[in-house]
Amino acid sequence: MKIEKSSNIKKSPVVHEGAKDVEIRWLISKEDGAENFAMRMFELQPGGHTPLHTHPHEHEVFIVEGTGTLTCEGQEYEFGPEHVIFVPGGEEHNFKNTGDSILRFLCLIPASAV
Repeated sequence: MKIEKSSNIKKSPVVHEGAKDVEIRWLISKEDGAENFAMRMFELQPGGHTPLHTHPHEHEVFIVEGTGTLTCEGQEYEFGPEHVIFVPGGEEHNFKNTGDSILRFLCLIPASAV
């Protein structure tokens, strides 16, 4: 069992090549005993973006605050607060903050992908 405010969980910079002004909090992971899923919170500063990348696992994303675009398989999609996004495994994608304030979103992945 775990109950904690997300703001109390350590935030780390995303250092993958192609990432700009992105931080991550591992909210729930194997370290907490989660065997099936990992929950992460990403925070992108204005103009920040995740790297354009692909991997075999899917993403389930919930936009908490901010606005941005998802590029997936070469197409661009706009989103804002409370949007839900499903990115299937194997599809090239990235997230970009297009707003003037922080973009914050939850991203769930299989625990086996960590």
